[in-house]
Amino acid sequence: MKPVFKLGLCAIMATSVVACSGGVEQRRQAKDDFGYLQTTPLSPWQTLPDQAPYFSTNYQIPTQDFNGEVGQNVDIRPPRQVLDLIPGARIQRDSRGVTLAVANEKQLDKVWQTVERLVSEQTIPVASQTADQVETGWIAWEKEDSAHQARFRLSRLEQGRRFALGVNMIDSRAKASDEPLTPALRERYNTLMTNLITVSHDAALRAEARRLAEQRQADIPISFGTDRSGLPVIIARAPYDVVWEKLPAIIKPLGFTVESRNQSQGTVKTRHVAPSDERWQSLGVDPVSFPDNSYTLLLGDLGNRTSLNVTNSDGKPVDEATLEALSPALKAVIAQVSQVSE
Repeated sequence: MKPVFKLGLCAIMATSVVACSGGVEQRRQAKDDFGYLQTTPLSPWQTLPDQAPYFSTNYQIPTQDFNGEVGQNVDIRPPRQVLDLIPGARIQRDSRGVTLAVANEKQLDKVWQTVERLVSEQTIPVASQTADQVETGWIAWEKEDSAHQARFRLSRLEQGRRFALGVNMIDSRAKASDEPLTPALRERYNTLMTNLITVSHDAALRAEARRLAEQRQADIPISFGTDRSGLPVIIARAPYDVVWEKLPAIIKPLGFTVESRNQSQGTVKTRHVAPSDERWQSLGVDPVSFPDNSYTLLLGDLGNRTSLNVTNSDGKPVDEATLEALSPALKAVIAQVSQVSE
């Protein structure tokens, strides 16, 4: 079995090049003039006898052999990036592959469970498997117009207190030609495999968070205080994932519309339009003075609690009085939501 990953599986990791349409080669190759390939080679600088010319080092080109494609062989597609979907993970890339270093063993357990699930679902074919390592079968990336099929080694890496997932391509073969595997293509395929895992892992975490949000802690206690540095902050006494899933519905009655959010960074970008007086009366709290503008909500993971702060369109924290007034408003909305769910 040679799995072919189609657009539905990799859609959120795809980056398109505007105006690049047509066949495989048309999407990869530049269409401009290649006259630079006929450029006359540089010749040694000729000086007069006994002349000591001055050469600026600002434009000095190192003397060495540079390996790379030129002309129509240059792949103009933008390089793939490993998607930053695992909170706190550090991405390390080298000629061998990608290493995804995570914070602790528990987080590595969850990432490795994702690998095992993809294997059990036959999304990733298997040539061999142990408790800490999977060697895949042949994989083709159809929507990438990839000229190769590839095999990968997925490894669970533990050394002391360092925990990581390793993704290394171990073999490749051209699908219909003898096109060589360039370092850029190797890096691209390693990134695609890593993103397949991180996207699936992120989707599983979101699904689990939604399930937990529905089943527990319908009533999230809210308090106002200060963080360790003495700055004002709102504290929600619920795990980060639970608050993350419930927050859009909680802030909507207060006039906040979510425009974008990034769970790994804990940012929720919103647009605020002040609710009507009737809305505040129904909540039973005083209006919160947020001018109509863009705001970013900042969430912090405190274990079994979650911190919440708000910055304005300039990136500056809102004043303490406004943040303190937001706390009872959040309580009121949560209370209403809890009553409806009951």
